[in-house]
Amino acid sequence: MSEPQKLTLAVPSKGRLMERTLEYFADAGLEIKKSGSSRGYRGEMPAAPEADVVFMSASEIASALHHGRIHLGVTGEDLINEEAAEAKPMATPLKPLGFGEANVVVAVPKCWVDVRSMRDLGEVGFQFRKRHQRRMRVATKYTNTTRRYFTEYGIADYRIVESLGATEGTPASGTAELIVDITSTGATLAANALKILDDGVILTSEATLFAAKDADWPPHIRATENEILGKLGL
Repeated sequence: MSEPQKLTLAVPSKGRLMERTLEYFADAGLEIKKSGSSRGYRGEMPAAPEADVVFMSASEIASALHHGRIHLGVTGEDLINEEAAEAKPMATPLKPLGFGEANVVVAVPKCWVDVRSMRDLGEVGFQFRKRHQRRMRVATKYTNTTRRYFTEYGIADYRIVESLGATEGTPASGTAELIVDITSTGATLAANALKILDDGVILTSEATLFAAKDADWPPHIRATENEILGKLGL
């Protein structure tokens, strides 16, 4: 396999996360311009011509970093953590960018008044299975993160319901008993009559520049990385 000719940097492809990322790089003298159509997914960085820019979803960036398909990428720590099935992220955080802050949390219905902690949840899980002859259901997009965190607390009486839509609505719809989801203010959880457990913040996340550990890093790619990081103050 031939070595890459240019460094590949991936940035978010839409929404406020894309806007803030482009603003952040532009403020550092690293303006990113889309190549061809404004709806395209390729870009360039005139101040660092030896770098190719690709626009991808934040989850795709996490996967590409994990598998070494890109060199640098901007995504959330929550997605990097989720991509690492065995708690061994294959991406190195280089710089938090100061936006996109959110927490991955364990949230249960507010009516569970006696459930305030993960220990309480473990006890409820045991009683729930005994009473209903099935495990309580946890709706989440963060399956690996959930399993690791629940294992830390010795919680086994649950099963994951993978959520593809609005996770916070699943307890009210009857498709899950509790959730693991990402939240920035907690307002949506409150609107759905959910509360975060006292020790239910699994991790805090924000948009971060990561480097892939398994990417091909020949000397000329390293030189381009150092040029970019230097402009970012690293």
